[in-house]
Amino acid sequence: MCETPCNSVDLSTIVCTKSTCQKGKNNNKGRNCLLWYGTKEGRIVPYHSQHSFPCQKETKCADQGSKRNHIFLIQLLCPARDGNNMSDAEEREPLITPAIPSNRSGYGTGENARDAMSKFVVNNVAGESGRKLPQYIAGLAASGGALAAGTFLGWTAPTDKPLTEQGEYGFPISDEQFSWIGSISNLGAALMCFPIGYMMKMIGRKWSMLAMVLPLVLGWLLIIFAENVGMMMVGRFFLGVGGGAFCVAAPTYTAEIAQPSIRGTLGTFFQLMVTVGILFVYAVGSGVDVQVLSIICGVIPLAFGAIFFFMPESPYYFVEKGRYSEASSSLKWLRGAQYDEAAEIEDLKQADEKVKSEAIPMLVAFREKATIRALIISLGLMFFQQLSGINAVIFYNSAIFASANGGKEMSSASIIVGGIQVVATLVASAVVDKVGRRILLLVSDLMMAVSTILLAVYFQLKQDDPAKVDDLSWLAVMSVCLFIAMFSIGYGPVPWLMVGELFANNVKAFASPVAGVFNWLLAFLVTKVFTNLKDAMGEAGVFWLFSGISLLGTVFVFVMVPETKGKSLSDIQRLLAGEKLSTEQVSAEAREEERDPQVA
Repeated sequence: MCETPCNSVDLSTIVCTKSTCQKGKNNNKGRNCLLWYGTKEGRIVPYHSQHSFPCQKETKCADQGSKRNHIFLIQLLCPARDGNNMSDAEEREPLITPAIPSNRSGYGTGENARDAMSKFVVNNVAGESGRKLPQYIAGLAASGGALAAGTFLGWTAPTDKPLTEQGEYGFPISDEQFSWIGSISNLGAALMCFPIGYMMKMIGRKWSMLAMVLPLVLGWLLIIFAENVGMMMVGRFFLGVGGGAFCVAAPTYTAEIAQPSIRGTLGTFFQLMVTVGILFVYAVGSGVDVQVLSIICGVIPLAFGAIFFFMPESPYYFVEKGRYSEASSSLKWLRGAQYDEAAEIEDLKQADEKVKSEAIPMLVAFREKATIRALIISLGLMFFQQLSGINAVIFYNSAIFASANGGKEMSSASIIVGGIQVVATLVASAVVDKVGRRILLLVSDLMMAVSTILLAVYFQLKQDDPAKVDDLSWLAVMSVCLFIAMFSIGYGPVPWLMVGELFANNVKAFASPVAGVFNWLLAFLVTKVFTNLKDAMGEAGVFWLFSGISLLGTVFVFVMVPETKGKSLSDIQRLLAGEKLSTEQVSAEAREEERDPQVA
């Protein structure tokens, strides 16, 4: 098509011969047929189409109006036809298009035909068809669960002193008891990593998330009306159950409802909303008592449930269950009433059949080299994430900011830390697909080590002679801010992202929860024993320990963690298995997998 004149092109077909395209690649005319459409011998298979468009040498333009339509289409698909050369990067960029309708009679002739064809190309040929706004709405609604999870994660920071020192609830709470209150939610979250996967398959992604409103509301009610430490601990456990489930269900739902062009953006909503939830609790907690804060936090899951109730179920879930008419309705809601969903449903069917056909038992999966290495990397990243010192830095940030403020408490200290987390997470979401996961992890680990070394020196000097640090409080504040920023840009979001990339689809269902359970159990352990560790080693000793762990983490990433940016899932599996990949292999596989629907 690209080299041929208008009278060789028919609206009912997209025509292109292999020899024409190969010739065009040499003289910069008519390039991209092979690369854009993945030409097989004698035919072209456009994205989201179950039909092949055969190559043909010659057809006639019906009239002058159709001729203009042909020229318009050719110029859009093959800009080099008018003498415009394209860069190698542009040539490799896939043009994702659905099928051109086989019946052109509806276009009419003359100006009407040109206008109709223009609309068709804008809505379809130039990119994915369908509306994007409904997908953003559904993605944001699902991320309301992340906001609810963020509130329970951040709740302990503004409530520590009011509960342990000021006795706001009317019953004594020791530091040891508060460490249980703070850490037991992690056990609840770990408990849900496997069950939520089965729930999503049984009752769907939407209703699994709506069901988690119940433990969240129950948890907040137990805390609001707590009459003893036991009630408060049980309440925190239920919050962990609900919040931990959202950490699995919400990203799955978002990935399954989004079209490829916006899936990455929607995927960042979850981590971003978690940090927003933490910041929200810090800000509100600085101005109200613990009970009022808990009431406000308890309203958030109810608001989420009221909004998310009106969102559609994941179309992939309906396809899993063979409920194709409901899958069609879901896609119509997400893509717009005019969207032709038949091809996408067919793609989802094929993806589901592929996952089911490749399913293997858990014990067999963990004998494969790629799976074993993926598990080691995933568990290693979770280990270094939780033992980086993030809990210690958050625990001490109020004291450090107070030191910089002449010994007076700064209610804004936690708010500043929460704000840094939000901004850094936004930065990470913007650069992770450009810079790469490995670079972000290396920079994050190294700079966290530098930050904790500075804090260790600060506390060591303070322990020897408090007067020595009177003029160095700014250094401690800077170190805290740097640490929070570097954690949030790398080790905060990237380990969870890589867990989703490292495991093959046929083992992801049971391998990913293993990493999740390990992370939550480590979070419980670190939160629970931190106070005892601080008493045994002193403040300086704790930060020296964390700096050493971060340096070991840097070595681990450098030696063990591969770069997954720009690689398809099959590329990553071959890389983990020890195979060498050529640039051509990586590019071809990535382009092919770009067209596959995302499945859980």
